[in-house]
Amino acid sequence: MMLCPCRGKLKLLVVSLSFVILFTWLYLLVGNSENGRSLLLSACLLESTEARLLERDVLASRVREVEEENRQIRLQLSQSQGLAAQPAEGNYGNQQWVASADTGPEDVENTAEERANHSECSRSPTAEKCELIHVACVCAGHNASRDVVTLVKSILFHRRNPLHFHFITDTVANQILSTLFQSWMVPSVQVSFYDADELKSEVSWIPNKHYSGIYGLMKLTLTKALPSNLSKVIVLDTDITFATDIAELWAIFRKFTEKQVIGLVENQSDWYLGNLWKNHKPWPALGRGFNTGVILLYLERLRRISWEQMWRLTAERELMSMLSTSLADQDIFNAFIKQNPVLVHQLPCFWNVQLSDHTRSEQCYTEVSDLKVIHWNSPKKLRVKNKHVEFFRNLYLTFLEYDGNLLRRELFGCPSQASSESTVLQQALEELDEDDQCYDFRRERIMVHRVHLYFLQYEYTPTDDGTDITLVAQLSMDRLQMLEAICKHWEGPISLALYMSDAEAQQFLRYAQASEVLKNRKNVGYHIVYKEGQFYPVNLVRNVALRNVNTPYVFLTDVDFLPMYGLYDYLRKSIVQLDMANTKKALVVPAFETLRYRLSFPKSKAELLSMLDMGTLYTFRYHVWTKGHAPTNYAKWRTATTPYKVEWEADFEPYVVVRRDCPEYDQRFVGFGWNKVSHIMELDAQEYDLIVLPNAFMIHMPHAPSFDISKFRSSPSYRYCLTTLKDEFHQDLSRKYGSAALKYLTAQRNI
Repeated sequence: MMLCPCRGKLKLLVVSLSFVILFTWLYLLVGNSENGRSLLLSACLLESTEARLLERDVLASRVREVEEENRQIRLQLSQSQGLAAQPAEGNYGNQQWVASADTGPEDVENTAEERANHSECSRSPTAEKCELIHVACVCAGHNASRDVVTLVKSILFHRRNPLHFHFITDTVANQILSTLFQSWMVPSVQVSFYDADELKSEVSWIPNKHYSGIYGLMKLTLTKALPSNLSKVIVLDTDITFATDIAELWAIFRKFTEKQVIGLVENQSDWYLGNLWKNHKPWPALGRGFNTGVILLYLERLRRISWEQMWRLTAERELMSMLSTSLADQDIFNAFIKQNPVLVHQLPCFWNVQLSDHTRSEQCYTEVSDLKVIHWNSPKKLRVKNKHVEFFRNLYLTFLEYDGNLLRRELFGCPSQASSESTVLQQALEELDEDDQCYDFRRERIMVHRVHLYFLQYEYTPTDDGTDITLVAQLSMDRLQMLEAICKHWEGPISLALYMSDAEAQQFLRYAQASEVLKNRKNVGYHIVYKEGQFYPVNLVRNVALRNVNTPYVFLTDVDFLPMYGLYDYLRKSIVQLDMANTKKALVVPAFETLRYRLSFPKSKAELLSMLDMGTLYTFRYHVWTKGHAPTNYAKWRTATTPYKVEWEADFEPYVVVRRDCPEYDQRFVGFGWNKVSHIMELDAQEYDLIVLPNAFMIHMPHAPSFDISKFRSSPSYRYCLTTLKDEFHQDLSRKYGSAALKYLTAQRNI
């Protein structure tokens, strides 16, 4: 196997390294031959401050250039010893690099330069330190929003430059991704959103058979969608995984000739050759064509050549015979390139290793470690056939389950302006006393957790009568088994916030996709709150579920309770009967519990009372926390046939139905203790009437004690801090609601 010519020049490079360093500093001392004046001496001769600053900048710039040249030479020296030329059969798709789409008839003079560009041993361009890199994606719907997070993680993991993501989204993806990035707070990352609905008219006239639908054509509109002052952008599909720094790809823009406007990798299947099956007729393409999963778009030049008019004319012409596109935007890009090959810059195949059906990507590389970008462009995704698919799958899963909190690191040497959210957070953290015994509790209250809304498909159609109600709850991984049962007991909409790590979120995804019950329920909104810190931020998680409700009313419960059969319809009728729309009421659903893991669930109030008398059921927490639900007045409930009002009492924490605009939970309470008590107290402070429903009930199912209750029971410090937070909450309540709130402080002291 022949080695690259670089090996033969190893000694020459060593000598060159020393010579370049010596020559450069002599050059700086003697002076710039072009202006005939020494850079160093001229600084002494110029008297003005501006001139001195100018000369200093020039000198610093030259030093940086020399350092970069030296770094590149050292890099070549280190690589040359193990660098071998690729075998001919390993250069699949690259045979035409010198005289193909890279060089048209008018570009013969560039052939030598292009040959050097594609040499294994030539120096690759690099992005400037702290240069802002722009990345664009089209993202629509719940599934694509989930996919794009993995793409972003892989980019953030490797990156050393500031990034600006441009997302063309529908309403769903906009809500999901804007919330995610706002709560993620990654330094040196900007995000912009563009409404896909405003662009649909640009491409809706194109018949398209691709499964991506109209969004598969949106990349054609980027010159119009993106800011007019944006010069260059990397365009990526959502099913991409990066295995290297995206700055390397960005730097390839510098290899473009003056006429090139698009950078693409050759298609790695025989699709455009038209021989996959009988009567297969693809759109016209140059050779194998190009894949548009990874595109370098030189926007400034595209606008200059009237790109929008050119692709439209191409599409109109080809649709006269093709009737529709099969591969969406890719067909139109390829037909355009076929007519204008001089405009394309062919990228090395490792920048888009395509794992499509009928893929020939294995001929693109010899070592999988050399790959830069992996593209899961098959409907089968991870189940695609490839001899290295296990390696690709493991790389993908690494980023899929990677802790996104670790990607919040600052870029070394690239200062960036902090977002308003991170500035407020930093100020709040600085105000905390680290010597405070309850510092960890106070810090938890202001911590910002990453939030991924609507992790799974969600569909909801509002009711006409305005009485619809959403069950609101939170859970962690150890309560997943309750989801199917709750869905069987409650047919209405549900909003669930799940406190999980990135890896646990993927376990939940697999669980939900394998469950026939959960798959058939589209009116359940699953919102992931990613784990961070040492406490369970139970009220923060509850608030995430509460904020993302689409109905006028909410049933605030816990996930380890099963509502009675028919409770959804009963509550909707009660909302009308009690005029909830015009009054401030909190409807109490009486809570019971069983110690049996297998329970024949009561189908009526009469059956429940019988089980209560037999000792199969108990009033909730009767044995350990009686006052938590004692004000419900279970004795009265047994015979009640109409709703009845009860008064607030200390430590009362019932499960209630209220309007969606109720106060949120106080987020200072984390883990175990007072998280619901404080909420009911504020409802009472806002003069909500507590009304017990006579024919409603819910039953708590047994489970192992949570980690937080164990900490509460075993840690005196934990209990001390909870008491401290209670006192502070009372004081805040008094300041907020005045003298009327003094009764809560008095009641607490009398306990």
